[in-house]
Amino acid sequence: MGDLDAFDLRKTLARSPQSVAVWVALAALILFGLLRYDNFGGAYNITSFLNYNSMFIVISVGMCFVIMTGGIDLSVGSVAAFTSVIAAYLSPYGIEVALPGAVLAGIGFGAINAISIIALRIPPFIATLATMLGAKGSALVISGAQTISVDWGSNFTKMGMEQALNILPWSIVVVGGVVVALWFVLEKTSLGRTVLAIGGGADASVLMGLKVNRATAFVYLLSGGCAGLAGVILASGFGAGQPLEGIGWELSAIASVVVGGTLLTGGLGSVTATVAGALLLGLVFNILNFENGRGTISFSAYWQMVIRGGFLFAVILFQARVMSGKATREAKA
Repeated sequence: MGDLDAFDLRKTLARSPQSVAVWVALAALILFGLLRYDNFGGAYNITSFLNYNSMFIVISVGMCFVIMTGGIDLSVGSVAAFTSVIAAYLSPYGIEVALPGAVLAGIGFGAINAISIIALRIPPFIATLATMLGAKGSALVISGAQTISVDWGSNFTKMGMEQALNILPWSIVVVGGVVVALWFVLEKTSLGRTVLAIGGGADASVLMGLKVNRATAFVYLLSGGCAGLAGVILASGFGAGQPLEGIGWELSAIASVVVGGTLLTGGLGSVTATVAGALLLGLVFNILNFENGRGTISFSAYWQMVIRGGFLFAVILFQARVMSGKATREAKA
C-alpha cells in the first residue's frame, strides 16, 4: 500500500498538458461568445445551457472513472433513456421517490456490467454493448415505444425546470454536488488512486495487493448511477420519459472525457478536466446556434455528430502522438 500512497495524482496530471489546454480553450470560447453575441452572457442562455448540459456532464464524469481503469461503458445513453421512462412512471410519487428509483435502476445496469466483466471475464466493450442493447430494448418495451408523460401535479419537474434560490437550475446544483464528491474520491482517497493504478496496469495492481475487483465494480456501478441521474434530469426537464433518446450519448461522454485529457488506455484522468471537456463541446454547439440565428451559417442538428466525431478523432490523434513520443524518449533513455 505504501507504493500506492506514494502515487501523486497532481504530478501525473501535470504531465498532461491537454488537461490544462481544455480549460484555456473553454475560457477562449466563452470570451469569444461574450464579445460576438449580445445575449450570450444573458441569464436565459446561461441557465438553459447549464440545465441541458448537466446530463452530459454527469454521464461524462461517470465515464471518466471507467476509462481511467482502461475500460469503456457503451450503455450509458441507453440506460439514461431507460431510467427517464422509470422516472416518468415514478413521477406521481414526487422527486423524492423518482430520483432514487431511477438512479437505482441505473446502478442495476451497472451491476450487470460489473458482474459480466469481473466474474464472467467478458471484455468491457462486449459486456456494455450487450447492456446497451438490453437497456434500449427494455425502454421501448415498458414504454410501448412512446414517450411517457410525467405527473405535472407533483414536484418531479422541479429538478429540470426550476432554479435553486433563483440562481442556478436544480439540475446543475445536484450534478455539481456529484462532481465535487467524485473529485474528492479521485484525488483524496485510496479508492481513487486504485482506479488510476488499475489503468496503469491491472496485473501490477493485483501484485501490489490492491482491491482491483472492488474498484472495477465501483466504476461501473458509478457509471450506471450517473446515467440514471441523467435520465431523471431528461424526464424532469422535458416533461416526459424519452425511450428513443440517448442515441450517441456514450460517444459524447467519451469525447468529453478524452478532450479533458483522460487516456483511453487508462491510468491518467481528471474529473474537473472532464467537466471542462463536456462544457467545451456543449459550448461549441451553443455558439453554432447563435451563428445560425445571425444567418452567418446554417448547420442542422445532425452536424453535432460530425463535430463530435471530428473532436474525438483530433484528440485521439493528439494523444497517440504524445504517447508515441513519450515511448520513443523512454526507449532512448
